Amino acid sequence: MKKLATLLLAAGLVLGAATGASAIDFKVKGEWIVSFDYGQNGSFTGGNGRTGYNSSEDEFEARQRFRTQLDAVASEALSGTLFFEIGSQTWGKGGTASGDSGGALGADGTNAIKLRRAYLDWVVPQTDLKIRMGIQGLNLPSFTTQSMVFFDDVAAVTANCKFNDNVSLTALWARPYNDNYADAGRVYRNNYMDNVDAFALILPLSFDGVKVTPWGLYAAIGPNWNNPGGTMTATSYARTTGGMLPAYGPLHRDGSSAAADRKLTSYGDAWWAGLTGDITVFDPFRIAWDFNYGEVIWQDDGRLDRRGWLASLLFEYKLDFGVPGLYGWYGSGDDSNPANGSERMPSVTTGNANNGFSDFAMNGAPWNHTREGVLSDNMTGTWGIGARLKDVSFVEDLKHTLYLNYIGGTNSPTMAKKLVNVAAKNPYAARGNGHDPLYMTTLDSALEIGLRNTYQMYENFQVYFEGAYIATWLDQSRTVWGNSKMNGKNDQVRDPWNINLSFVYSF
Repeated sequence: MKKLATLLLAAGLVLGAATGASAIDFKVKGEWIVSFDYGQNGSFTGGNGRTGYNSSEDEFEARQRFRTQLDAVASEALSGTLFFEIGSQTWGKGGTASGDSGGALGADGTNAIKLRRAYLDWVVPQTDLKIRMGIQGLNLPSFTTQSMVFFDDVAAVTANCKFNDNVSLTALWARPYNDNYADAGRVYRNNYMDNVDAFALILPLSFDGVKVTPWGLYAAIGPNWNNPGGTMTATSYARTTGGMLPAYGPLHRDGSSAAADRKLTSYGDAWWAGLTGDITVFDPFRIAWDFNYGEVIWQDDGRLDRRGWLASLLFEYKLDFGVPGLYGWYGSGDDSNPANGSERMPSVTTGNANNGFSDFAMNGAPWNHTREGVLSDNMTGTWGIGARLKDVSFVEDLKHTLYLNYIGGTNSPTMAKKLVNVAAKNPYAARGNGHDPLYMTTLDSALEIGLRNTYQMYENFQVYFEGAYIATWLDQSRTVWGNSKMNGKNDQVRDPWNINLSFVYSF
């Protein structure tokens, strides 16, 4: 028995030594949110026989979303990351094929757990070159609103090298889509021309009080990137990501949406360039700006082309009691001719961007799961001016931010009229441009007011309370959105509003 104990002890020492030699430091981070919303008119038409906040939500909803990140760190030169998300789950809502699940009685949903990110970080030996490989967050540079071109999780390889304290360079290859095309009846064409590949260079320049980052992105877009079971005819038009197409896709010269009877036989070419900056050398005064330009060109059909620009500017002054700021933006808009494509800046995806100017009209509330982006999750085709008073505090651990935005459209009213014809006189369903629940013209405008309150209850626990309201003025004349009747129902434009209470545990 003593011999056996001695052998077990020796084996334990050997295993312990082996484990220590390859020890991995596991670190856990996360963000757990429980939130409650109450609001009305989220689709701008609270009447017309509809009930609830919009066609799919009640006026009051309770939700939760849990995110957990696990880092396995071997050394400063090697680590791996897994990032999981549970939810967003709507309380009381059972499992669905696509959407929330597990919130009904009994729980046990099967669709709620998602792999958000999974990547490997390593450093090339004897160099400062850092490599990240896998599904990761990709955010193009922005110092004002977060990127209006690409901000999401994607499979990619990024390489970063810091040359000195002032200059670094990031290069990347990302593959948003591939192997999703199934050609029924012609199996040999499965996965044919269905990839989207993006390549970018980012050059951050940092000096005392001044940061400037030029960047460029190119993407090759396969016409069948998401065309399951279809053919290579013009149905591929509608399969291409909406942010790269004109509103309603390939409109004909007569304004109809009938598909052209021809094939897309070549890749689309998309490219963007940007220059963003942040100046704090005159502290407490700060100036920040973003300027982006982009094009998508389809050699097979010029009606699919899209090109435009978006610029934003921010002025802030830091005071003892808070940070007042003035800001504005302008994005080019569609002209009156659908045959020449779109004049709005294209985008790959901006669904995860938290807009720094607007929490409700745009996507700006990181803790609010769904009730944001009411006007758009992208600022293209709009202009606006705003003022805010940020991080005002009268009580310890309690901060307030008040903001006011006036928003207008830059799209041609004539184009809107053609969209109404295409959409059977339903302007509020004028989607297809990839982003806008509401297509705003130069004759339309909106006023957004919001108040955000943050209470730091514990070191890792915050309580958010926010309210926002949008007053909307849409041109209802026959020259823009048409008659006062829409599909036989009253064409009423109702102002959306919402209040949100969120409890956030971050660790």
